[in-house]
Amino acid sequence: MSSKGKVRGGQQSHLSLIETMRWEPETGFARLDQHLRRLKRSADALGFLAAPADLVKQLEEATNGAEAALRVRLEMSFRGKLTITTTPFVPLAEDTVWRIAIARARMDSSDPMYRHKTTRRDLYEAARAEFAADEADEVLLLNERDELCEGTITNIFVEDMDGGLATPAISSGLLAGILRGDMIRNGRAKSALLKPADLAGRTIYVGNSLRGLIRAELLPA
Repeated sequence: MSSKGKVRGGQQSHLSLIETMRWEPETGFARLDQHLRRLKRSADALGFLAAPADLVKQLEEATNGAEAALRVRLEMSFRGKLTITTTPFVPLAEDTVWRIAIARARMDSSDPMYRHKTTRRDLYEAARAEFAADEADEVLLLNERDELCEGTITNIFVEDMDGGLATPAISSGLLAGILRGDMIRNGRAKSALLKPADLAGRTIYVGNSLRGLIRAELLPA
């Protein structure tokens, strides 16, 4: 990994890894194994200390006694310290359609840090700030080659010519979301190089492990 992808000097004191999961009383954590595998891969790649051996126990304790669905945010520091917070989770209505827009801010496809879910969120926050919350529900990012990458909190899925779904390739520079990985493994989606023109006249979805797939419509430029 290039020096861009390593945690150096004072960075280690504030950079943390993040996993955001859905928990439900009847089924427990959604895709827990995938979230924990991603956490370990990122910790290994960035030189973090390993997660505590009782990580799963701590997650279970955080949800103990809950009677309704929760959004569970796991944050792990460079030294392996965990912070777990829970908030009520209310699923979106099935007929929800998000309005999406494309940011002027660009991702650097050569920066491997974007392949890890961390508290380094400046670019995503800048892209989100380009549009008011009542104007767009999600904002998409392009890279320096005008390829679609991801949303600020979601991956992108576009209906292809065969009726399946295409999602931007890792080489474009993006976080490989847990839902995205599941859909590729299950044959529901395939990776491809996509540009804004590929959104025209096609069914679009955005999604993540917490909320699942959400229908989306691109706002006029």
